[in-house]
Amino acid sequence: MNNKIFSVFFITVFLLFTPFLSFSSDNGFSYWLAELRAEAKLKGISDKTLDSALAGLKPIQKVIRLDRSQPEFTLDFQSYLKSRVTKKRIKAGRKMLIKHSDILEKVEQRYGVHPRFLMAIWGLETNYGNYTGGFPVIGALATLAFDSRRGNFFRSELLNALTILDQGHINIKNMRGSWAGAMGQVQFMPSTFSRFAIDADGDGRKDIWKNLDDAFSSAANFLAGSGWQRGITWGIEVRLPSDFNRNLAGLDKKKSVNDWQAIGVRGTDGKDLPAENITASVVLPSKNNKPAFLVFQNYRSILKWNRSHSYALSVCRLADSIGYR
Repeated sequence: MNNKIFSVFFITVFLLFTPFLSFSSDNGFSYWLAELRAEAKLKGISDKTLDSALAGLKPIQKVIRLDRSQPEFTLDFQSYLKSRVTKKRIKAGRKMLIKHSDILEKVEQRYGVHPRFLMAIWGLETNYGNYTGGFPVIGALATLAFDSRRGNFFRSELLNALTILDQGHINIKNMRGSWAGAMGQVQFMPSTFSRFAIDADGDGRKDIWKNLDDAFSSAANFLAGSGWQRGITWGIEVRLPSDFNRNLAGLDKKKSVNDWQAIGVRGTDGKDLPAENITASVVLPSKNNKPAFLVFQNYRSILKWNRSHSYALSVCRLADSIGYR
């Protein structure tokens, strides 16, 4: 019997006899972990990796508490923006833009993403690498995968994380990140790593933890793969006409900039919008019509990083504050 057939047989037998087993001491986590291990083996992950990653694993209660209180969804937009786009972070971003200009220019040439956006994402995600997260990624993901709220999503992320370990990009000791399993300088989820991480220096490892060439290239590759448009900004803050119909707001409502101009949308200074015949949408992050933003495709690309308008607008505001070289 080959290994794959045996693994399928093991899972089947395990599931059949589960009702007769008792896991009262850990609410079923032991069984769940054994079943996960069997699935990981079917995906080709080695016993050596599984032994090192899963030994002694237990749910982390702090992870569950943090999952229920994410700031993107508990703070109003202005409070979120004020806490993220700070003078200290802007000043540090400008310094980092100069310090790493050689790498950033190379990345911009290849992927078309202006460095100020990479600096803004880096600054918001890990404070320019000063805090990349202190949670064991495997433990955090296992906790969220076992939890009922978003179990399927995090189970998939956990399997991706185990694959990353098995491929040798990082070891279990150093695979640390956020409570949600985001990793490295730019906080990639494992599935994002699997799709977009880049070995920019050709050393055989995609090191988004310590190697800034790999980290910035991976971040730019993600944005480029999410529809980033070279040479276009993210959008602008605008003033809406007094009779603006809020039903026109939202990313699903698209018009050309010229069409928005025709219905009375203007710059915050009351002047005409830029003469750009590109598609745009109005975003209203608060309950009223202020502030209002006219956003382009690159905003949508940033939003794929974190599906929160508060987060995406903070990236854009920080990028504009950091400015150009």
